[in-house]
Amino acid sequence: MTNFSQYNLNEVLTKSLKNINFIIPTPIQEKSIPLVLQGNDILGSAQTGTGKTAAFCIPMIELLMRSNKGSALIMIPTRELAKQVLDVVHSLLGFKSPINTVSLIGGELMSKQLSQLKRRPRIFVGTPGRINDHLERGTLNLHDTNFLVLDETDRMLDMGFEVQINKILKFVPPKRQTLMFSATIPDNIKKLSTKYLNNPIR
Repeated sequence: MTNFSQYNLNEVLTKSLKNINFIIPTPIQEKSIPLVLQGNDILGSAQTGTGKTAAFCIPMIELLMRSNKGSALIMIPTRELAKQVLDVVHSLLGFKSPINTVSLIGGELMSKQLSQLKRRPRIFVGTPGRINDHLERGTLNLHDTNFLVLDETDRMLDMGFEVQINKILKFVPPKRQTLMFSATIPDNIKKLSTKYLNNPIR
């Protein structure tokens, strides 16, 4: 039986997984984690509730902890989902982590987000509309984003965010690792994946 110890994760992450009682990876985690750690782009189909958030957060945090450079941008369709993802990120980072995070979602005070951005976060979690607001104001810099996650991509496209996503991706370096997750993979998702992913593993 597999467990998280097979991935040789760093001490902090191993301790966090133990604290939140994550012992055996779910199928999507088992497939994704080794591929992400090897640097592959991924096009994953997984329903909400299958452990998909940890499937990208665990290897993303491991890779960020291995270097003091680089950052991760996670794009999500709704504020509620963004908050859920941040909760997972914080539980994995553990107490007093040197890696700062920021939540860039609509309906929250700009001033709060600006003060979080001043702390040089390395993990950005947000909705396309608010991420674009910051890019247009010049308050967000994504030049060292080497890790990009598009989560619930089908919902983002259904909500009409494709134009916003295309705008944001102009600010993200082309040399990066991209993970795209979606409950279903219709043609518009395949088209988007060929545009932004590099030889993704399905």
